[in-house]
This record gives sequence, C-alpha cells and structure tokens, in this order.
Amino acid sequence: MRSSHDEWVRHWGVKFKWTSEHHTSQDFKPLIRTYDTVATEAVKRLDEISNSTYTNELSRADTNAPPTEKKRPRRDLYELLEKHATTDEKIKRLWDEVNAVPDWVDWKQIERGQKVFYRYGGPAFTALSFLSLLGGMGSGRTVETLDRTGGFGVDVVRRRLLETTQHTLNITRDLDSIKPGGNGFKDSIRVRVLHASVRARIMQMASQDRSYYDMATFGIPINDLDCIGTINAFSATVVFLGLPRQGIFPREQEIADYLALWRYVAYLMGTPHAWLATPVSARRMTESLLAAEIRPTAASARLAGNIIAGLQGQPPTYASSEYLAAQAYWLNGRELAEALAVPRPGLYYFALVAGQCLVFMFFSYVNRSVAYLDERNIKVSCVS
Repeated sequence: MRSSHDEWVRHWGVKFKWTSEHHTSQDFKPLIRTYDTVATEAVKRLDEISNSTYTNELSRADTNAPPTEKKRPRRDLYELLEKHATTDEKIKRLWDEVNAVPDWVDWKQIERGQKVFYRYGGPAFTALSFLSLLGGMGSGRTVETLDRTGGFGVDVVRRRLLETTQHTLNITRDLDSIKPGGNGFKDSIRVRVLHASVRARIMQMASQDRSYYDMATFGIPINDLDCIGTINAFSATVVFLGLPRQGIFPREQEIADYLALWRYVAYLMGTPHAWLATPVSARRMTESLLAAEIRPTAASARLAGNIIAGLQGQPPTYASSEYLAAQAYWLNGRELAEALAVPRPGLYYFALVAGQCLVFMFFSYVNRSVAYLDERNIKVSCVS
C-alpha cells in the first residue's frame, strides 16, 4: 500500500523520501502482464512472410544438385520492416508509429542530451557497465528472461556488451543518427522487433513446457515493466545514481536534456515513457524500481559473475577481476554487491577506483566550465 505521508526510506543503500507519488510493487503488477503488441503483431507477419519466401526459394532450387545443408540466411529485421511497410497493414502500423515524431520532441533538446553523454563519457560508460548492467541483474524477475536467452552467458557476454555499447553510441552520435532513418534510430527499431521475436519464442516454449518459464509468477517475458527498467538503467539511473557516486553532479538542465533523449528512445522501442517527462517523475521511477524490483536471486548472482568473468583481462583496459569487483562495489554499494555474490576486493583496488573517480571529476568539471574545452571534448569523444 502507498504511504499516507512522506517518510524517509532506504533501499539498497539509497536513502530517499517516499511519497504518495511513488510506485509500489502492487502498482507495478499490471505492467508485467502488458507488452508491445504493435511490434508483436508486425513481427508475426514478418515471420510469415519470411517463411513463405524461404519455402519458395527452396522449391525453386535445382533438385538435381547434390544434397547440401542449406542454412537459412540471417534476417535484418529493420530492412524487412521497411520493405513490407506498404504491403501489410500490421507492419505498416509499426512503421508509421516509429516514423511519426511526437509533439513533445524538441530536437535541440535531444541534441543537448546527446552532448551530455559525451561530456561525461568515461564515468557514464562506467555507470552503464557496473551499475546499470551488472547492478541491474539484481532484478531477479527480469533475470528469469535474460537467463533463458543466453545473452549473458560467460562466453558471449563481451559480444553482448559490445552490441549494447554500439547501440548507445549510435543513439548519441549526432542528431541525424537518432532521427528517422539514422543508425541510432534503426538500431532502436531492430532491438524493438528483436524483443518481440524473443518474447514470442519464450511464450511458445513456455506453453509447451510450463517449467521452462513461469508466466504466472514472472509475467509476460520482456513486458512493459521490464522495458521501463531497461530504459531507466540507461537514463535516470545514470544521472541520479551513477554519476553522483563517482563525484559528478550534472546540472538540472543537463538532466532534463538527457532524459528527453531517452524518452524518445523509449518511444521508438515501444516502452511506456511518460515517467521521463520531468526529472522529478524520472527520479521517482528510479527509486520505486529500487524498492519494488531489486530482489537478487541465485540466477542474478550467476549472471553478475558472468559479466565480471567476461570483462576480465579484455582490451582495452585488461582489468583484473578484483578491479572490476571494486567498481561493482563502488557503483552499487556493499549491500547489493554482496547480494550479487561479487567477491569483495582489497583496499588497493578501492583506492584505484577512487583515483579513477578523481580523474573523472577533474576533467568533467574543468571541461564543462570552459566552452571551448567542452566542445572539443565532445567532438573528440564522438570521433573516437
């Protein structure tokens, strides 16, 4: 139940004032039963079209040729969507939706939001890796879906991180990249239809074997609440928790601009996004998710361990597992890091992380205080 009055609460090391405007686990329950039906219907039609095309190609093949194993070509879901947008009503509905720019979109603000990311590039990436991603494994319910996709197995975690990084870079690269037709725009639509495809596959397997995935307990896979949590991890969590925990406090306008960017990304990806309209409502969502959704399980700990194992000794930093663990503790706090079974490193590694934060603070505050340095830093970061 909602509290009838404001009171200070603490969840996972974060202290905040709980109000009647915050969301409880009961408030969130309906969202685990709803999902992106527009993309789901479009993907179903794309599957039917692809299957029909593939069958026709096989039937036209030379039957006198020696038998060989014919692999099905990998589909580019965005290209398929664009190709059939004018020939099928359900595909057209998705295509028209993503290409229609909402009235609340201010392209100048979106561009400023992109610059915020590069202004704080180093600490932002650190927050995304160790707070948003690794710490996000604390949502035991969401992890049930991730665990079944195999996307965070120790052997593939680095590739998954690189794909996520590339998507983020394309979203923030420049204004043309996030506008309809740009690389960031296309990537976001690809992720949206991929989610719809994975959701359908898990639901099909669960219908055949209820022990595979318990929809009664965990909700529809990749549901609206899952998607809100993902967008929150890339947006509000970064500016309200990730950067401050590294000693960097964005200005109020920077926060509003960065949230506006990710509100548009949420719109493109079929995710409920009204909560990103203001910094106040976005902060409330972050705090509410901390209170209601972060409940680590054994699977959470296993996937968090996979992330550290997948990053250990890898270029460009070749960081040790102890240093990666220290960053996990620094960004998530001791309580959550221990709940995720992250081994506690020695003081030496915490000192290294503290030094990194001091470097981030120095360059972030100096660069943003001098317009010339700020623009140069942003341009260099975008190019690199």
